[in-house]
Amino acid sequence: MTTPKEWFDDLKADAGTEADAPEVPLTRRQRFSLWLHDNTPSFIVTNLLLVLLLIFLWNRVVVVVPPGQTGVLFRLFSGTEVDRVYGEGLYLISPLNTMNLYETRKQVTLHEFEVLTAKGLSVKLALAIRYQPEVEMLGVLHQRIGPDYAQRVIIPQVESVMRKQLGQYVAEDVYTNKDGLLTRAILAALDEVGRNFIQVEDIIIRSIQLPDKLKAAIEDKLTQEEMLKSYEFRMETARKEAERLTIEAEGHKKHNAIVAETLTDKVLQREQIAAMRDLAKSPNAKTLIMGSGQSGAPGTAQGDPKLMINVTP
Repeated sequence: MTTPKEWFDDLKADAGTEADAPEVPLTRRQRFSLWLHDNTPSFIVTNLLLVLLLIFLWNRVVVVVPPGQTGVLFRLFSGTEVDRVYGEGLYLISPLNTMNLYETRKQVTLHEFEVLTAKGLSVKLALAIRYQPEVEMLGVLHQRIGPDYAQRVIIPQVESVMRKQLGQYVAEDVYTNKDGLLTRAILAALDEVGRNFIQVEDIIIRSIQLPDKLKAAIEDKLTQEEMLKSYEFRMETARKEAERLTIEAEGHKKHNAIVAETLTDKVLQREQIAAMRDLAKSPNAKTLIMGSGQSGAPGTAQGDPKLMINVTP
């Protein structure tokens, strides 16, 4: 098989010397073949270097932003892009630039710290802070604070505000959340952190720890207060019941007085006769005791002979 060089030499031999005939123009393919023949080692080395460089820079050139995250691009010659963020997807960037990824889902960080109360006693608080960054302001957040904004901003500011708020009260008030002081401290902390392009949704107080002796004393005091409230409630209930019985007795008394004014002998005689009549109509066996008293009404005689009648249906 004739190599390009041999073919070119044969062509020159057939054509004679340069003075005898003009050079025959070569095609682009022929020129590339000649160049490749003369530079084969360097061509292989160069391509290998390019492949290695591409493998090395692949992660810097091809960037994938996964779900739940947002990218902020830093350009080597112009700095951070504060007016644009990159949502989930595939991006091709210059290897000189850097894509910084931020978690934009809701996150929770746990933190514990101690607060020195008004009388010098220490109270230990355990918090759970739920937060997420403002997506539109991620560029500014990255430029001014950085990816570790939770440790740099959220935790220090929450701790500082709550120390200042709760340090004005005694340990017992903090432990019992007197007048909602813990709620006020949390709201103040939320307002302070929200000024740094971060949304803090909630601060949950997981536990409040006091010195054992103080905790036992407070719990005993609360127990006694609850017992006192229970006794006061029972006394109030008894007082109300006494008032009710008094009012009921007065009502009965007034009723009896009104009835006594209208209750004559004739009315009593009529009622007795009606009662006897109803009793006589009953189908059950009965004994009627009839007599004539001073009023002449049927009933039990007082000192007069009695008549006992057995009635069987």
